[in-house]
Amino acid sequence: MGTENRTNLEIAEPLLVESDDNNIREIPPWKDQITIRGLLVSALLGTLFCVITHKLNLTVGIIPSLNVAAGLLGFFFVKSWTSFCSKLGFEVTPFTRQENTVIQTCVVACYGLAFSGGFGSYMIAMDEKTYKLIGTDYPGNRIEDVKNPALGWMIGFMFVVSFLGLFSLVPLRKVCIYLNVCSMSIFILKDKSYVVY
Repeated sequence: MGTENRTNLEIAEPLLVESDDNNIREIPPWKDQITIRGLLVSALLGTLFCVITHKLNLTVGIIPSLNVAAGLLGFFFVKSWTSFCSKLGFEVTPFTRQENTVIQTCVVACYGLAFSGGFGSYMIAMDEKTYKLIGTDYPGNRIEDVKNPALGWMIGFMFVVSFLGLFSLVPLRKVCIYLNVCSMSIFILKDKSYVVY
């Protein structure tokens, strides 16, 4: 197999560095976390990821999780933006973790809505032109199922799709956790601590 060389290695630096009060950064207020540069990068990356999502949805039918890519590209764009502006002599506010989180959340919401909104699957198959192309006498192809795209109902549909999880989360939490349907139960005590069984 081979011989093992065991040497005595000493750790020159401590593994856990004691934190000084000077190194602790305060979390900025929410108004400082949502910046113009963050929104511009979010819009740019959201558009790019929507195109990628539509391409994958139309060719493959599924999309991978692009959260890490959104976070890394958001970090890259804003970090390069701030370094470029500082080299030009402009005073730039530093890039924060919270700003990167806002960018990643916006991009994930954009491409998630592009996928779950049905733009690459059922939405394009609901119009009258597709109904006629398939054939009016084809089994299962009914005139009642035709819904031509219009901006009004599509905006309402997108709101329902995007907020469905939020609206269903609270009732499901009450049913699953408080009524002991989950495999584990979480009981929140009066002192805001919790016990898991």
